[in-house]
Amino acid sequence: MTECVLGVDLGTSSVKVTAVSRTGEIIAQEGMDFPLQQPQPGYAEQDPEDWVSATTVSIVRLILKDKLTPDQIVGISYSGQMHGLVLLDSNNEVLRPAMLWNDTRSTQQRQEIMAKMGSRFIEITHNKPLEGFTLPKLLWVKENQPQIFQQAKTMLLPKDYLRFRMTGQLAIDYSDATGTVMFDVDKQQWSKEILDAFDIPEKICPPLVRSIDETGNINEWYAEYSGLSTHTKTFGGGADNACGAVGAGIDGPTKVLSSIGTSGVILKYEPQKETNYDGVIQYEDHAIPNAYYSMGVTLAAGFSLSWFKKTFAENEDFTAVVDSAAKSTVGANGLLFAPYIVGERAPYADADIRGSFIGIDGIHQRHDFVRAVLEGIIFSFRDILDLYEAKGNQFETVISIGGGAKSPLWQQIQANIFNVKVVSLQNEQGPGLGAAMLAAVGLGWYHDISECAKTFIQFKDVFLPEPDNVEKYRQLHQIYRKIYPSTKEITHELVDFRRDNQR
Repeated sequence: MTECVLGVDLGTSSVKVTAVSRTGEIIAQEGMDFPLQQPQPGYAEQDPEDWVSATTVSIVRLILKDKLTPDQIVGISYSGQMHGLVLLDSNNEVLRPAMLWNDTRSTQQRQEIMAKMGSRFIEITHNKPLEGFTLPKLLWVKENQPQIFQQAKTMLLPKDYLRFRMTGQLAIDYSDATGTVMFDVDKQQWSKEILDAFDIPEKICPPLVRSIDETGNINEWYAEYSGLSTHTKTFGGGADNACGAVGAGIDGPTKVLSSIGTSGVILKYEPQKETNYDGVIQYEDHAIPNAYYSMGVTLAAGFSLSWFKKTFAENEDFTAVVDSAAKSTVGANGLLFAPYIVGERAPYADADIRGSFIGIDGIHQRHDFVRAVLEGIIFSFRDILDLYEAKGNQFETVISIGGGAKSPLWQQIQANIFNVKVVSLQNEQGPGLGAAMLAAVGLGWYHDISECAKTFIQFKDVFLPEPDNVEKYRQLHQIYRKIYPSTKEITHELVDFRRDNQR
């Protein structure tokens, strides 16, 4: 019997469950989509029960379709979409739909936080209280749905709710706890100062665990529901970006993760908790014990591309649409795209900025627009790297995962815009593999994450910068950087107009 662990990757639109052997072999994988509700502009919600159902269906398929026996599955760990708010009552029942990371309705609450605490808040959390984070959402519920807030006894993040349903145990790992911005990074505990400042009871915050810590066995109810064994152990898991970094081998400060999912992330390993980027770049506990990471987020990276394809090439093959960008030129024949279609996080913390195509000419064809979207997403990543380099950081390698690693053209664009080597992974499984690695270490299969990575992670393709194109992209990026200040006022007015006329 081949023992395996499951890495459960709970994303924004789907869950993927990956079965991995002790030697790092992917032996089976199943997944399922679930819906996103957007009842108003700026709202993004999901029913937590959809997460449980989709995960369970995926596990049942592993057992019935892929012929894994319950006794083979000895450990499970989790990667989850960050910052989402799940509220439970005294019976641990869900009180309202989960508010997700890309829900931006809490601008007023963000402003209230800064007005009350200012730089002290950033000093404690190492982050600004952006709309996407958990605390502004919690305050929105407190102010707009007070009857629900009064019933709330526990706050969980998405993957932690899923784990709770599987085990009956309430917990949150440190990497997701920092993303709530209710956590004191230097003291490594919930911040009583922040909780007291906003009249939030400390007991609403669940117990803290490390990502490799055991968090209970599968309980009898879920064993009957899913077919799993009650002997299967679960582990804390981590935020999706932390798990993505684990699964990509980001184990030192000269490597950078470039991850393109619905959102996009540039992530850097940080060895010291005292590092503080004043909230311009997010700072989080890592899924690796006693380590940290910082990251800049582009809110609509892969989403910009999927939006474009759905809108202008709905019935065409996705890969073919992306590959068509090769018909264009460096700089898309003078066309630039700013991917701010749902607002932006880094380097511009602006929920009301909106995207744009700049330089449209009668000569442009659809493949130019596709190329502009690909390049615009990476220019937004370049903005984040500029912030790091301004602090004296230097990088040798970018490890590309997600959608950006599926296209050789897009990886070469990254190498040229970043002007460093870009590599992809042999078995690119992203956060799901990272979650499986946490379970493998938690079970004692490996001494630590670094030892596990030597077995689980293999690199694949290498893309080197092309000097001529590096220079062209350097010039284009200088133009791209002018888009935000030039369009900010106009797009804010358009957002206000739409809000006023939807009332």
